[in-house]
Amino acid sequence: MVNLLHLRTLLEVTRLGSFAAAAARLGYTASAVSQQMAALERDTGVELFHRSARSVVPTEAALTMVRHASKVLTDVETLLAAASRSTDSPVQELRLGIFPSLATYILPDILRNPRWKNLGIELRVWVAEPSQTIQGLRTGGELDLALVYQVGQSGLAWPHTLDRQWIGDDDFRVVLPASWGIREDAEMQASQLSDMPWIMHHPGTSDAVVIERLFASCNLHPRVVAYSDDFHASLEMAAAGLGAALVPELALRHRPPGVVVLDVPDIRLARNVFALLLNEKRTAQVQLFTELLADTLRGSTATVRARSTATMPKTTQKSTPKPRT
Repeated sequence: MVNLLHLRTLLEVTRLGSFAAAAARLGYTASAVSQQMAALERDTGVELFHRSARSVVPTEAALTMVRHASKVLTDVETLLAAASRSTDSPVQELRLGIFPSLATYILPDILRNPRWKNLGIELRVWVAEPSQTIQGLRTGGELDLALVYQVGQSGLAWPHTLDRQWIGDDDFRVVLPASWGIREDAEMQASQLSDMPWIMHHPGTSDAVVIERLFASCNLHPRVVAYSDDFHASLEMAAAGLGAALVPELALRHRPPGVVVLDVPDIRLARNVFALLLNEKRTAQVQLFTELLADTLRGSTATVRARSTATMPKTTQKSTPKPRT
């Protein structure tokens, strides 16, 4: 009988192209992922990967299985949700800690999704930064589940007793005032952006430290004109012509008129989003909720990227642009 957990792992391996990458996303070791795939091959009787010392390449059988696995997993979610609505399965209260941009741009989409109405969950929400929600996530604490993010290897930490599940990545993008005359999705080098005025994170925060190191590594020394940890405020100030900013794709869901998004290959940074859960609170309903969250986040970031690339044809900026003063 095919293990559904192995199917989920198969989807990640084929999407990311390696056992190690899938392991990092799912919170396993690479060895555990390899063992799961070997077990799936035994259960199905087909070879799923061409393995070498440096890579794993999915076979045609694996790609066929992936095409059907998504539907199978969705059907199982529907089955479990139906069971959760039975009289023997009372509504489960879930005390959720969630960071502001996820609460602003993703949670409303979840609450409007028909899948949410079938989960049988009564939600209690606490919107706060990850460092605050982690404090409430302990036995006898105020929360059952915390949705947090980590930028690079920032200082955010949580007790090892918590169950961690990767939800998705929220990539940072460079935005500029449209009034500076640079086209949407123009490709530029980070060093070309040094002479521009910048809106930066407040110094001393874990995010700011990671960003400062990244900028320094690619010879970008920003001329700071504002400090802001509010991405909506940063976008509005950029739209008004104050300066460039680095914002996550989630914030671009409601991007104001007057900003353009650049393609800067040197600047590759993301917020890794995780669900942290007390083990005793894990139920089928909570698992379905986290999967719905991951699907919604993935769909949201894909929509942002599609809108960005559809706005204007791509061009490459050859010289250092000069913002208007």
